[in-house]
Amino acid sequence: MMMVKPPKKLLPLLILDVLRNYTDAEHQLSQKEILDILKKEYDMTADRKAIRRNIGNLMDMGYPIEYTETVRMMRDPQTGEMEESVIISDLWMEREFSDGELRLLIDSILFSNHIPPKQCKELMGKLENLSSKYFKAHMKHIHTMPAASLQNPQLFYTIETLDEAISAGKKVAFSYLEYGMDKKQHPRRTSDGAVREYLVSPYQMAAKEGKYYLICNHDKYDDVSNYRVDRIANIRLLEEYAKPFSALRGADGKRLDLATYMAEHIYMFSSETVRVKFRIVKAMVSDVMDMFGSDVVFSDESDTHVTVTAKVNKKSMEQFAKNYAPDVIVLEPKAMADAVRENAKRIVRAYQE
Repeated sequence: MMMVKPPKKLLPLLILDVLRNYTDAEHQLSQKEILDILKKEYDMTADRKAIRRNIGNLMDMGYPIEYTETVRMMRDPQTGEMEESVIISDLWMEREFSDGELRLLIDSILFSNHIPPKQCKELMGKLENLSSKYFKAHMKHIHTMPAASLQNPQLFYTIETLDEAISAGKKVAFSYLEYGMDKKQHPRRTSDGAVREYLVSPYQMAAKEGKYYLICNHDKYDDVSNYRVDRIANIRLLEEYAKPFSALRGADGKRLDLATYMAEHIYMFSSETVRVKFRIVKAMVSDVMDMFGSDVVFSDESDTHVTVTAKVNKKSMEQFAKNYAPDVIVLEPKAMADAVRENAKRIVRAYQE
């Protein structure tokens, strides 16, 4: 409730505030109910004509206010004659986002592993304010991730700087964090103990499995690298122009195709892309489609198994085969099949020891 009685000139803004907070497609107000809320919440008095006039002005300004019109016969107090009068009721403000859309956005933030809890809560609050108080009431049942789950408070500044660098085609420098035995994040260091600085050409930021990655080129190499955005710290925008993606090894002179890149890098490892053939149990077809996309080729189907051919990042495929063994068996290339087989033998020996 406002401490000082507001001036009459604020009436249209207060009406707008009432409509924003108290109405949506499922909750409408009559003019009288708007008057009652104005009196109770803001100590503002007005008549119905003022309410209707100001709502009309707000609509003329482009505010999406919906209402129902009803024609009634009313007696003119001056002439005593019966006249038609148009009454507006069931007033509500149409939202830019539906409650379902807002809930989807909030859930996306909630289950993103790269947003620190403080910023997560702030973002959720901003999204809640885009709807009415009735939507906010449902949000009381939503909880964020544990406060200790993320420690990097520089995330949003990092994202803004990377976005600026990508738009301007400039390089960036940063330090990269990793956890120590004290369960806290520390910058990676060189062999002599100095903080290691990464100089990269940034190309794109992309989310994968609840984590946010920077796709870039490390200045010392001629291939693509991926870094967790939430582990980037002390970022600096440089004046030096970025190395074109088309100039990197394996790019074949083409620009970055993000959809293809994400399909080939299922675990966001940095290595060459190869054509792989592997055998899976048929129960894994949905998993393969989720991870590799629709460009995979199925062949040699039996009652229980099917062969898959796909283009995929080498290290990612090796990891995929390890994670899902023995339901995934690499057939080609032979060198990869041999590497996965040798790794399986090392695992068995480790458990035997």
